Amino acid sequence: MPCLQSESLECMDPDRTTPGPSSAAGTEESLRRETVTAPLIVKDMSWFFSPLWNPRSKTRSTRFEDGVKSKQVEAWLDDHSDFTSSYFLRRASSVSGPQAESPLPRVPRSSSDHSDLLRKGHHHLRPSSPINSSRMSALMYRPVPLSSHLSAPPDCMDRFSPEVLVSHCPCSPRSPRSPFPPHSSRFSFSPCLSRIHPSSPDIPHSPHPLYPTAPNPALCGHGEYCPWMMEFLRGGLSSMGSVGELCQGAVLHTGELLAAECCCLSLVKKDCGGSNSLKEVVAPTALGCLSEGILYSHAHLELLKGIMECAVATGSPMNLRDMSGDSRFGLDDDQSSKIRTVLIVPIKNHRGEVVGVAVMINKRNCCNGSVSVFTNMDEKVLSNHMDVLGLVLDNVQLYESSRQEAKRSQALIEMAQVLSKKHCSFDVLLSKMAATIMPFTHAQYCTIFIPGKQTLDENDQISFSNVIHLECEELGSTCQIYRRERDISDIDQSHALQSMVAMETLKRSQISEETITSLVCCPVRNERSANVIAVCQLMKKWSIDSDDMEAFNRYDERLLEDLALYCGLAMQYVKAVLITEERRASIEVTQEVLAYHITAAEQEIQALLEASIPSAESLHMLDFHFSEFGLPEERSTQATIRMFLDLNLVQDFNIDYKTLCQWVLSVRRGYRNSVPYHNWSHALSTAQSMFAMLMATDQLKTIFSRLEILALMIATLNHDIDHRGVNNSYIERTQQPLAQLYGHSSLENHHYNLCIFILDNTGSQILSSLSAEDHRAVLHMLKRAILATDLNVYMERRTEFFNLAKKSRVNWKSEKKKDLLRSMLMTASDLSAITKPWPEQKRIANLVTMEFFAQGDKEKQEFKIKPIDIMNRENSPRLPYMQVEYIDDICYPLYKAVSRLFDTCSPLLAGCKKNRANWMHLVMEAQDENCENTSCVTLKTQLEE
Repeated sequence: MPCLQSESLECMDPDRTTPGPSSAAGTEESLRRETVTAPLIVKDMSWFFSPLWNPRSKTRSTRFEDGVKSKQVEAWLDDHSDFTSSYFLRRASSVSGPQAESPLPRVPRSSSDHSDLLRKGHHHLRPSSPINSSRMSALMYRPVPLSSHLSAPPDCMDRFSPEVLVSHCPCSPRSPRSPFPPHSSRFSFSPCLSRIHPSSPDIPHSPHPLYPTAPNPALCGHGEYCPWMMEFLRGGLSSMGSVGELCQGAVLHTGELLAAECCCLSLVKKDCGGSNSLKEVVAPTALGCLSEGILYSHAHLELLKGIMECAVATGSPMNLRDMSGDSRFGLDDDQSSKIRTVLIVPIKNHRGEVVGVAVMINKRNCCNGSVSVFTNMDEKVLSNHMDVLGLVLDNVQLYESSRQEAKRSQALIEMAQVLSKKHCSFDVLLSKMAATIMPFTHAQYCTIFIPGKQTLDENDQISFSNVIHLECEELGSTCQIYRRERDISDIDQSHALQSMVAMETLKRSQISEETITSLVCCPVRNERSANVIAVCQLMKKWSIDSDDMEAFNRYDERLLEDLALYCGLAMQYVKAVLITEERRASIEVTQEVLAYHITAAEQEIQALLEASIPSAESLHMLDFHFSEFGLPEERSTQATIRMFLDLNLVQDFNIDYKTLCQWVLSVRRGYRNSVPYHNWSHALSTAQSMFAMLMATDQLKTIFSRLEILALMIATLNHDIDHRGVNNSYIERTQQPLAQLYGHSSLENHHYNLCIFILDNTGSQILSSLSAEDHRAVLHMLKRAILATDLNVYMERRTEFFNLAKKSRVNWKSEKKKDLLRSMLMTASDLSAITKPWPEQKRIANLVTMEFFAQGDKEKQEFKIKPIDIMNRENSPRLPYMQVEYIDDICYPLYKAVSRLFDTCSPLLAGCKKNRANWMHLVMEAQDENCENTSCVTLKTQLEE
């Protein structure tokens, strides 16, 4: 027990502390008044090895408070060794007189007497408390050298003789079994100890006298040191060795402590089915010279096995003190002569589960060699040792689990690395993945069975079409793995077929003289269809320590299941790669077809190349009221060329003239003629509006760089290329591929990508002379400009632009402001049809209405819903009113802001106002024909504002 400092020593017995006539009297008197106020501290680990201390006790934390006064006395005696020595010398002399002067021999501590229970009176014993084991032991923690003249009373001399003590101590120096030298023993004693008979089965309640022996506070009889336990505390898991060595050391150590003739130990093993069985770890082993000739027959071993199974089932210790008289066993003469008393204690882990059982057979009586019974204290000693062993086995299992998990993690990383690399074939990929786990599982063979597309043959039997077979060859400390070309008919498929049919892991382990089978199979599943697409099999696991075959364990199964998972991923990955490659090839073919059809014929290119391009004035390209209506196709392409020439883009960027012609013709072919409004005519009109603003406004030429002007002109011509006549909302609701591809602004993103496709097409690369940096900048501005034509984007950004327009002066050097200006000019060009002369505006409005109503008809038919007003054909009489709303909400605020910033663009605002007035006139005419007056008043109010 730990040495605890006390507060007072006044509790000492006056009879025991009265000194003889010398200076010791004054010393004793002064010591009575001395007080110690230091806090309670633990000075050693002997409490851990006390036979009454249980590592699983829930109340052990409170038991150290018992008997503090006695510990205070013991602590004081430890600190005053001179007084203690003289005191016991005087007490011994006063009783024995001069006739008992023979020195008391130094005797090692007893391991079987359990003298921690020895007290002044047995009525004070509290065997459930660890404090009781320390009341006679505090002297041992700081041993006082005893005088060689120390003697005892005559009637007590036989109690302290070496012969008596040896009869209780199987580990005494006189015993050949003692592993400890004599000088390692330390003891203390009291001259007034009661007797307990050594063979008493119940020590705490025995009425017999007690043989005095050295007090023992630890369960091993070696002071606070239990060599077996201290080895664990000192060396840790690294010094434990194998589980067999660990269990053997524990059971042999406790067998010596309990003076057993024989001991054995078995551990619980769980098989694949989940049932438990006992596996012998330490066979029945004879202990000491008295048991060297004992041999146990098969009947004896079966009897022990039955007793151990009973202890495992109950989970409680069993102390069988008379086997011959126990009717439950029915022993014959031979059995009863060899197995008389048995002590069985289960080994439990920290969860209270039984993991093994330890057995002690026939307790020896060291006095005469006869067999005695195991006591309750023997049971406690064995239980405490086995509790510690259970905790250690838990740690060993945890350590082994962590080691196996580390190996598994390493295997998973290696398989992932194999999967991430590119391989020439699918078989090579699977072979490398299978080769990664073979060294970890020590399997000699690994086979992957792959079924064919048709898994049933003519006899409706499942069959495999291909097999990947690997073999492992040991080369000293390393192994070499080879892939063997084997025919499917040469390999046993029965277990793989069973695993495939059952769709679960299959394990076989049968080692006999006739057959040797050690394998595990695992199906490979397709995560999508849950079908078995392959079967992985490991076969013949060889032991590391010997050439014997052993069964695959749970860790091997998990590694194989991991391999099966990765094989499934590999198969899906390979299939995905094949599908991707096929689709990439299909896309390339489609692009080739598209490039062929979108590229103008050589005759068209040559005709445009040789044509004389009219001037901008003759084509009215500088007029904001320009109309492409009635313009022949060849004139529209010539007008496009003229815009690039007059803006000096051909000269500034060294654009090949033939390349420019082919590009313009390809862009024109990219628009669908079947679409009423969003066609090539609309693209030309949009580009002309941008051209007119740039040519009319010198300030814009100053604000924008030459690269920005080039990007704006390309963007206006391509901003609606390949338009389908429906808006983004319809494309998203119908879940067309465009919506799946882009997610938002589907049409605008498609226009941009097709624009890039034409720019990269052979013969149409008008940006080929640009540097890499300028090329990236142009593409970025192109995308921003084309996406700006989405009215949702316009509505999000226009407030910022309107706020800029209200300022008296704007600094356009900021890239953010220039990007905003480019976006607003793109929208102004896109909506410029509302600024055209009234006949042109009315014609375009009818084209837009035709396109919108066609989409509304599709929505009615496909979605069974009522379209919005501008797309509902039933609202065609309300077209003038809807046009006025469109101008007021979308167009008029934009042109007003642009005109405020750039006066030269005011014709756009003027045209917008005129067209609103014309539409308003139609509204008024409709009002005369019973149109609703409230609508007219609202429109007029908005116009005035």
